[in-house]
Amino acid sequence: MKLSFHGAASDVTGSCHLVECAGKRILIDCGMHQGSRELHEENIAPFGFDATEIDFLLLTHAHLDHTGRVPLLYKRGFRGEIISTGATFDLARLVILDVAHLHEESAAGNGPIGAKANANPAQPPLFTLVDATNSLGLFGRAATYRQPIDVAPGIRATFYDAGHILGSASILLEMNESGRRRTLLFSGDIGNADRPLLPPPETPEKAEFVIMESTYGDRLHKPLDQSLVEFNDAVATTVASGGKVLIPTFALDRAQEILYFLRQGIEDNKLPPELPIFVDSPMAVSATEIYRHHPEAYNANCASLMTKGKDPFQSPGLKLVRDRIDSIKLNDFKGGAVIMAGSGMCTGGRILHHLRHHLGKDNTSVIFVGYAAAGTLARRIIDGARHVNVLGDDIKVRARIHTINGFSAHADQKELVDWQHGIGTKERTFVVHGEPKIMTELAPHLDQPVTIPALHQSFEL
Repeated sequence: MKLSFHGAASDVTGSCHLVECAGKRILIDCGMHQGSRELHEENIAPFGFDATEIDFLLLTHAHLDHTGRVPLLYKRGFRGEIISTGATFDLARLVILDVAHLHEESAAGNGPIGAKANANPAQPPLFTLVDATNSLGLFGRAATYRQPIDVAPGIRATFYDAGHILGSASILLEMNESGRRRTLLFSGDIGNADRPLLPPPETPEKAEFVIMESTYGDRLHKPLDQSLVEFNDAVATTVASGGKVLIPTFALDRAQEILYFLRQGIEDNKLPPELPIFVDSPMAVSATEIYRHHPEAYNANCASLMTKGKDPFQSPGLKLVRDRIDSIKLNDFKGGAVIMAGSGMCTGGRILHHLRHHLGKDNTSVIFVGYAAAGTLARRIIDGARHVNVLGDDIKVRARIHTINGFSAHADQKELVDWQHGIGTKERTFVVHGEPKIMTELAPHLDQPVTIPALHQSFEL
């Protein structure tokens, strides 16, 4: 039996881990590298294994850094079975087709709205819509939380609710090879327990080897109630001044949570009753529809709203924007409003033209509600840059900048430590999916021994 790490090793994106047992090769996630650039070179580099020899791909959840290279895996010869929860399949289909479309658009020189043509004939798309569509045909069995699946003879997988986004899972592999038994637990991304939509993450009781994320392993999140006060105050103050509130938004889960909080703020008279809210993201619009179709994944409070016939994401002034022309017209909207647009790290998407139009105005507020990787435009703004380049223009930052980390979909240091401590029979823990400094800071707080693997490093179990 062997475990090897081909992504998110001493890095926070590109999750991809390989297990070899009983003559089978099982991949856990196949994510895209994200950061300050398109990272084309890292994403197009060899996987570190032969895609044609992979028998199964198990997905922990649908985020791009866990599913984004699935079409490339297909393009390079993978024809095995993909197993995920049903909600993950619905969201992954959305993500995979969207990223394929963006790669084709970028290669053709059609970047974000208002961007200059950037076609590069020497840099073809990473994969095509045909690759993406064909890869979706490999999705097979749908996993149900806590119900074991016999993946192959001698290999059983059980998915546990990770509480991160809709359908997210930690995956326990029970393996038997020539009478030797081993259990491996892949955390996926562990959720923040204090969430409005989803249940808290589950902690499986036992596993000999634990492979766990560490995204926020160096800090504690601000309590949610304090974050909501800060959020509502920033929105109310900005809108009252006639300014725009820009929220760079991850389309999966974060957009739905922010819609939930805006609705709640309006109902609690913390925000104006007819507050104009624009969701300027086709993916976020579609993802919200998918969330509506999976109430079985909600926590008890959110589920009760649906039972009473109340849409947890709907506010009186909500407008959903799909068309590019309608997106551009938002620049002409007079008065205060909330504009939610992707991408969350400001590395692309419609948020860029809103930033170019409003970042230089002192009555604008930009509210960051999610993780921003080092080197991204979001991180540069958060770190206090006074001038930034947006779509080829140098913009002076006059807007008020708010960073609210209490909305994080990731567990903080205490929650990560408690999750790992709750697992019995551990022989070793591998820490992945984090910046090197953060992993080094988290490791001493965990039950030992702890290993921080290097990219493409392998371990015999």
